[in-house]
Amino acid sequence: MSNYLVTGSIGFIGTQVCIQLLEAGHHVIGIDSINDSYDPAIKHVRLGQLEIYKDFEFHNLDILNSNSLSIFTKTALEGIIHLAARAGVRQSLLYPHEYLNTNLIGTLNLLELCRATKTDKFVLASTSSLYGETYSNLISETYPTDSPLTPYSVSKKSAELLCYSYHHQYNIDISINRYFTVYGQFGRPDMSIFKFIKLINEDKTLTVFGDGSQTRDFTHVNDVATGTIKSLKKVGYQIFNLGSNNPVSVNQVISLIEDKLGKIAKKKYIPRNSADVTSTYADISKAHQMLNWVPQMSFEDGIQMTIDWYMANTNWLSSVNIDS
Repeated sequence: MSNYLVTGSIGFIGTQVCIQLLEAGHHVIGIDSINDSYDPAIKHVRLGQLEIYKDFEFHNLDILNSNSLSIFTKTALEGIIHLAARAGVRQSLLYPHEYLNTNLIGTLNLLELCRATKTDKFVLASTSSLYGETYSNLISETYPTDSPLTPYSVSKKSAELLCYSYHHQYNIDISINRYFTVYGQFGRPDMSIFKFIKLINEDKTLTVFGDGSQTRDFTHVNDVATGTIKSLKKVGYQIFNLGSNNPVSVNQVISLIEDKLGKIAKKKYIPRNSADVTSTYADISKAHQMLNWVPQMSFEDGIQMTIDWYMANTNWLSSVNIDS
């Protein structure tokens, strides 16, 4: 049994990573601040999903508090998976200080914990938003990341650079995972697919930024969690795209959800937000070659699974706030 520390353990991706580690027989120390960046009701439900495992140990801690993290300095860890972050490109325009502080200083505190515990594997959750506007091009990890569009992107690029310095100075083995638009069960209620399902099901009007032709490389959370765990492999310092390699337009997403729910969406189109890009399209060949990872979930099956989960939990999901 290996011992892993997972930050953001009751976040969207964190919950699935913890479940997969626990199901594989590992011990997981989960930490999360349970903040209100989106409706915390769903975070408490996720926590309940994890507390049924006897090898899950939870700590309600803020990664900005280095003193509270010091309780782990004598803990033997196989690896640290750092998923805790302030997420969301548009929201970062409203709260840039929070994003830079949490995503950069928080990462620094975890790297220092890695050093203090002599843990030689660190995994950082990063983002495809670093690539900025790519004009529908297939994006490899070597694509330029020097034109970030939002403070969120800046904070993640800064965290990546900080990780490289710790790899260089202290020989910590580091995997950087750039996630492409993640969706699925227990998803963030402020993200588009959750909103679309909820609003269409409730016969309410949904907002579409732009004309809906913009595409995203939607990636199911189960596949992302599997890729994250596979990136615990010793690689030196490497960056991996974790995406589906299958862009889908917003209009196609809405149409598929309409079909699955048997309802017609009420739509309001407004101008595209300056934080948004027209497309994301992941080249995932590096993750395939180095990690033996390829996504298994088709988009149609993933949407069906997400809708099935939503409909089975409408008794509490109907009251979840979808405004970030």
